[in-house]
Amino acid sequence: MHTASLNKISSWLWELPRTGTMRVPALIFGDRALISEMDETVGRQLANVAALPGIVRAALAMPDAHSGFGFPIGGVAAFDPDQGGVICMGGVGYDISCGVRVLHAGMRREEIQPHLQELMDQLHQLVPSGVGKTGAIALKPSELDQALTLGARWAVKKGFGNREDLARLEDGGVMAGAEPQSVSPRARAREKRQMGTLGAGNHYLEIQVVEHVLDKASAQALELSVDDVLISVHCGSRGLGHQIGTDYIQILGRAARRYGIPVPERELVCAPILSDEGRAYFQAMACGANYAMANRQAITHLVREIFARVVPGAKVRTLFEVSHNTCRREEHVVDGRVKTLFVHRKGATRAFGPGSLETAEAFRALGQPILVGGSMGTASYVLLGQKDSEVAFYSASHGSGRALSRSQALKRAKGRDVLDALTARGILIRTDHLRGLAEEAPAAYKDIHQVVEATAQAGLARKVACLAPLACLKG
Repeated sequence: MHTASLNKISSWLWELPRTGTMRVPALIFGDRALISEMDETVGRQLANVAALPGIVRAALAMPDAHSGFGFPIGGVAAFDPDQGGVICMGGVGYDISCGVRVLHAGMRREEIQPHLQELMDQLHQLVPSGVGKTGAIALKPSELDQALTLGARWAVKKGFGNREDLARLEDGGVMAGAEPQSVSPRARAREKRQMGTLGAGNHYLEIQVVEHVLDKASAQALELSVDDVLISVHCGSRGLGHQIGTDYIQILGRAARRYGIPVPERELVCAPILSDEGRAYFQAMACGANYAMANRQAITHLVREIFARVVPGAKVRTLFEVSHNTCRREEHVVDGRVKTLFVHRKGATRAFGPGSLETAEAFRALGQPILVGGSMGTASYVLLGQKDSEVAFYSASHGSGRALSRSQALKRAKGRDVLDALTARGILIRTDHLRGLAEEAPAAYKDIHQVVEATAQAGLARKVACLAPLACLKG
């Protein structure tokens, strides 16, 4: 993206001024180098989002932003229902509540190394990954309704985990407002036996080690120290969530025409939040989010069982979980008044600071923990939300962000070459899809250290710890 078209507010914040049909400006977080690397589509998509009815303050892009469908990935926008604000499927995406569950293995680097091969073999066997893969958990229609309504709480009730897990999840593991009747039969059918599975694309289950502690007090509060072993589970709502998006892009398209809402591109179809169609999408989206949280809870249970079997004495516990790809009803201060807004975060996470009631009680004194994930061979970071990031509606980056499209990545390297390079570095990889390795190669992503530094310098979140990969099960 050409920075000449932007107003530089600070070294870490840039403004795309209002032009044409934009109702508000757009704000982009990052340094000059990161902004310059963003494709021009990001600016066009932000301008389109800024033209939607009822948008508040600005359309936003996080430092890891790249082009997406409708919204850019890393895009954030809040809408006021009292001002005709809309809800937009493109602001959530097809993989509703794709997110990361971070587990603490209760062990150290030297303790896990002798068991890594067997752990990865069993994880590969018992946690299915890849397009359309199914697992051992079959849900009756009534059970699916409960999972869509109760999220991770349903999974714990079924014996997949414990109440201590729920205390460390956003909203206690369930998004309010879900209504299973708003989910189509086709979406329900696509769920079949996908509970407890990773899916494909950028999803993964990675065993990591704390390489560096960057904020000693915060790391101590999270019970993190150098050489601690963590497990990150990155996945979402599977075929069910994708079908909800597919269904509602049609429904919201008809609604946009009905309400006379100009739509600059198909993926920005939307409806007023307070309309029947808007309410129905929110209800279905909340169901998708609950399914995703239940799915990660089920995978957590499988991981625990495998670790207990392979490494006697391992005590896997939930550290935290955070979602991206959501629309949430939240209260924010706008022009000196507290307003109820619907905040879309697509490829961005919530990052509420210390004291926020939006954060689980376990983290209220610290702020929302965030996992900014890398790509197999690269670092990941644990961050904490900041108290003064209201300008971004308390949002932060979710990953390093793509530097190459999947098709471009496939032209640069073969999956076998990526596998061999990672193996040579001592990183164990398990996958059924070598093509997927090429698409998700570390070289296809931006420099995560640069993205995290920009996130921290912009005041969106603060750095706590840097993680290094030991082994990765790739979708």
